[in-house]
Amino acid sequence: MKDISVALGGGGIRGIAHIGVLRALEKQGFRIKAITGTSAGGLVGAVYACGFSPDEIEEILASVNQSRFFTLAIDSSPALLSLEGLAGMLSTFIGDRTFDSLKIPFACTAVDLDSAQEIVIDSGRVMDAALATAAFPGVFPPMKLGHFNLVDGGVLDPVPVALARWLAPELPVIAVCLSPEPEKWGKLPPFAVLSSVPLPHKLIEQVSRLKLTQTIQVFTRSMDVISRSLTELRLQIDQPEVIIRPDVAEFGLLDSVKPKTLIEIGEQAVQENLTAIKSNLTWSGRFFRKFRHPVPPGVPISNEQKGIKH
Repeated sequence: MKDISVALGGGGIRGIAHIGVLRALEKQGFRIKAITGTSAGGLVGAVYACGFSPDEIEEILASVNQSRFFTLAIDSSPALLSLEGLAGMLSTFIGDRTFDSLKIPFACTAVDLDSAQEIVIDSGRVMDAALATAAFPGVFPPMKLGHFNLVDGGVLDPVPVALARWLAPELPVIAVCLSPEPEKWGKLPPFAVLSSVPLPHKLIEQVSRLKLTQTIQVFTRSMDVISRSLTELRLQIDQPEVIIRPDVAEFGLLDSVKPKTLIEIGEQAVQENLTAIKSNLTWSGRFFRKFRHPVPPGVPISNEQKGIKH
């Protein structure tokens, strides 16, 4: 048996590496029977669950102008960037698909700002779920889903291992984490939102010198540290069978990148973890997983709570 479930973590543009991970797993004969994702991982997971192969996803990404992903928010929403560009790209893959039409089970996470709860989205329109899980606070606007006010699932669950276990209790969980081990954090590039804003370079330089801008930078870098620490804590608690860490530390969250580069990094990460993956597909592992009774890590959204606005 080579059936597995996969939990894809957040990481902005680094999430393209997930495509390489999925491709390499397929090439090794593993059958992905369930997939979950948070933030960028939620986007890739949603597209994959729609039935697109990693090759097809790479081909479409290579033809897309990445500068259109991130456009300035010109409305009154509390965000720097608009979700319109990202939604336009996603519509190429997802369209009006709903969860019940997906090729494999999929779920993603978001966080309700009002109740401070993790929200599990596994029904309704896939597009709405993808945009909700990717609504990075302050950068993208929150998504309205019924009475929920949703932001990026990575706020509470950076790599949704428990969600993957709930979705497919008898399968081993392969977690894909886009942040490195803690001992490598000192070499990470700082999180710089302004570098990806579609404004003239000289204007960005002037804005970056403002006291308010520097204050925001300190805050966002601090939040990045908290996020990485939370990731490690959740991985220790949720204990996926295997953790794959593509070496994408050199890339910023909103950088303009060549998709092929990140995809190849994802493929290489699988090769480096093949032994660990295969060792978790033993008969004994399957036996003990049969006695699991996992519960959803957050509040599942019922059909009565649909009707997204953004």
